[in-house]
Amino acid sequence: MAAAKRSSAGPGAGYVVMRTLGELFVTVGVFILLFVVYTLYVTDWNAAKLQDEATVELEESWDAKPEPGSAPAVGMAFTKLYIPRFGDDFEFTVMEGAGKEQLDVGPGHYPDTALPGEPGNFGVAGHRIGKGAPFNRLDEMKSCDAIVIETGHDFFVYRVLPMSEEIVGWEVTSRSDKRCEKVPTLRTAEDGGGPYGKTVGRRIVTPDRRDAVSPVPYRPEAGLPRAEQAALITLTTCHPEYGNSERMIIHAVLTNQVSKASVANYGDLLEKMGGS
Repeated sequence: MAAAKRSSAGPGAGYVVMRTLGELFVTVGVFILLFVVYTLYVTDWNAAKLQDEATVELEESWDAKPEPGSAPAVGMAFTKLYIPRFGDDFEFTVMEGAGKEQLDVGPGHYPDTALPGEPGNFGVAGHRIGKGAPFNRLDEMKSCDAIVIETGHDFFVYRVLPMSEEIVGWEVTSRSDKRCEKVPTLRTAEDGGGPYGKTVGRRIVTPDRRDAVSPVPYRPEAGLPRAEQAALITLTTCHPEYGNSERMIIHAVLTNQVSKASVANYGDLLEKMGGS
């Protein structure tokens, strides 16, 4: 009986296509993994080094005792930012400027916005993923949470405004939580709540809403005299966490100004604040 004749034909076209696709998927997967490692770790390491350098620069400028009330040139270290909710060790040096080079170092102050403690709106931008990710937990912030800004002479304590769903009944809430005693709704009896009727603790907006850091948020045309403007801080970051199709905005109002001559350091201030 003759032996069966072995086929000399190679793999079929379908097999070749599947193998090629498989190799392509593996290659793409490797590139994605490398990108994730770079974004989450390499840029964080680099940002940490740049932060350390900026902090040294800032503290040296404070030691030189500059005159208060002015911001440095774009690209220079400006203030320190603390958010007690994220731990006693949450501390970032804020750069002057909100461009890519500044945000690669840490949070950046929008140059055309108010200075710390002033009437108006002290605007600060920060990354949510990679490059130190200073604002990756902004979604966890609650009304009345503290945001502390340190300058060469003072600590400025801001507290997050009530959320939109908390506006009604805020008077009762603010009396039940000591942290909220000085936190207003900023509403007036005017239609829509007045100039600050659109300003709440947290908002999600489209990337073109640059007016979130206007002196009166979302109302650049309000034209309030400076003396009538609330002293606010606004933090901005990308949203959702792994995208940038929107922006998350946190608004807080100034509640205390503490001279650094009256407290030893931020830890001492935190202790006097009761830790939050």
